[in-house]
Amino acid sequence: DQPYTCLECGKSFSDSSNLRSHQHIHAGERPYECSECGKRFQTSSDLLVHERIHTEERPFCCPDCRKYNSTLTVHRRIHIGERPYEWPECGKSFSRSSHLTQH
Repeated sequence: DQPYTCLECGKSFSDSSNLRSHQHIHAGERPYECSECGKRFQTSSDLLVHERIHTEERPFCCPDCRKYNSTLTVHRRIHIGERPYEWPECGKSFSRSSHLTQH
């Protein structure tokens, strides 16, 4: 059961803390700051993934190419051709949200 619903987008959550974390997306808030470089993130999990850049931790092994990566889900998009981030003005799509932002 997911009784907590975001009024902005309709996405539902099982507890209120997950809803509050989600709502940072709509507000543009980035309350989690990397102590190494100062970059800010909307969620603590995004910060944890980012921090692997500084430690060079690569805990996930890709079953397709056997390379070790810090973010296997994003890496595997290379192999399956998934590009979930699309710019509506030109229709170009990207495998990473940061690439869309750069575009």
